[in-house]
Amino acid sequence: MALAERRIGASAADAASAVFLSEERDALNAGADFLQRLSPAEIAQVRAAGTTRRVAAGESLFRQGDVHAGIWLIESGTVRTFYVSPAGREITLALWTSGHFVGGPEVFGGGAHVWSADVHEEAEALYLTGAKIRLLVETMPRFAICLIEGLVAKGKCYSALVQMLGTRSVTERLAHLLIIFADTAGRPEGNRLVIERKLTHDQLAAIVGATRQWVTMTLDKFQKRGLISVSRQCIVVENYDLLSAEMHG
Repeated sequence: MALAERRIGASAADAASAVFLSEERDALNAGADFLQRLSPAEIAQVRAAGTTRRVAAGESLFRQGDVHAGIWLIESGTVRTFYVSPAGREITLALWTSGHFVGGPEVFGGGAHVWSADVHEEAEALYLTGAKIRLLVETMPRFAICLIEGLVAKGKCYSALVQMLGTRSVTERLAHLLIIFADTAGRPEGNRLVIERKLTHDQLAAIVGATRQWVTMTLDKFQKRGLISVSRQCIVVENYDLLSAEMHG
């Protein structure tokens, strides 16, 4: 199923995986099916309660400090959530794909967003206001269960991120991130894995919590050791096993 054909409630099996730092790579996309238990009639009711919007790459969905107003259910494309420190340093929390939502945790509205979200790759999303979500929860018990399960998946994601940031060196985090991209977006070419997501050094740095210069230097070290090869077009994992070993120092 092409991303453009993805709709809420559809299986996430063929959609691009979400990406965030986590020890459990198999659980990266765990929250993508959170509306799967809804019937077609219930999904139609959810859709009728929201507004579908197409958002270009680079545009913002909400900003850190904005008042919570609703959530966005991603139907195609990729949305990045990120935090900016008082000193201006930015860290990417996750790249969310089809089937996931962004805009929590205060799904009923109110309070202030503690991080931001922008569109990483052109996206289509269903926007639900806090008032509409409350009405759906009050009138559709299965939607309420789905929403709780979605929030549980988000909680696990950010817990995994904190654990990685607190227990792994930045070199281990970069190796781990490359393995995640190889596992979720790698195209086999013999014994190599071509990562088919376009990744800049700035983007990698924002995910692992480093500077662009450090990422460039470390990728060069990995390349000289034969772990990867880097070009303007893509990153290729040349030796998956050795790169995996790098994850553990």
